Amino acid sequence: MLKRILSILAVAVLSVTVSANVQAATITVQKGDTLWELSRTNNTSLENIQKLNDLTTDLIHPGDVLTIAPEKHYVVKKGDSLWEIARDYQVTVLQLKEWNKLTTDLIHPGLNLLIYEGLNTTNKVVTESSVKQAVHKESAKPAVQAPKKSETKEKEASTDNTSSKEITVRATAYTASCEGCSGTTATGINLKANPDKKVIAVDPSVIPLGSKVHVEGYGEAIAGDTGGAIKGNRIDVFIPSEQDAIDFGVKQLKVTIIN
Repeated sequence: MLKRILSILAVAVLSVTVSANVQAATITVQKGDTLWELSRTNNTSLENIQKLNDLTTDLIHPGDVLTIAPEKHYVVKKGDSLWEIARDYQVTVLQLKEWNKLTTDLIHPGLNLLIYEGLNTTNKVVTESSVKQAVHKESAKPAVQAPKKSETKEKEASTDNTSSKEITVRATAYTASCEGCSGTTATGINLKANPDKKVIAVDPSVIPLGSKVHVEGYGEAIAGDTGGAIKGNRIDVFIPSEQDAIDFGVKQLKVTIIN
């Protein structure tokens, strides 16, 4: 993946959140913190934190939130597939490819795969509103009559994720110019070959991949990328210049899903 800026998650200041069955954690950067100190405190390596959060430098800022997860290694055996390995470790195929800089789903015996355990990888593809919409359509009667209040509420819920939907997101920026970045997004857009392309990374359960959107202050863009750290109302906007991406900082922006 191409991410340059840290994941901004809903956590309290100075908090470390770890559920009973999940080993991953999030930590909020405080004034004076360094990656080296945080790696020692959390019994991990500086390189581990950089790779998991897609950092190209050790520069961090107060208020940034870092994801920390145990690092595991798996040696591919004959007959293995990325899908099976992802299922066994409860991660996604996309994450395995990002962490190991794989450009295809093909793997071979002996390949040593890096895996970060305990990350939340569940994306709700079938939304509650879409289910309500399907049920409403199937049970609707052809009789011409004024809609009931319950049907009106259901219709409003079912159109909650339509093309005119506007949401407020927390936005950061990333670049394809970082060392080791392939420059190719999750949907196959080559950002190095198309530096003027306006692309944002999204959580597909919030903004579907391939959607055309309008981002406040950024303009019309394509939801063409994803990332392990992009969850909920959270986006990364692509900016060609690494320094401009850093200067972008963290902003609250309105995003309109056009279609």
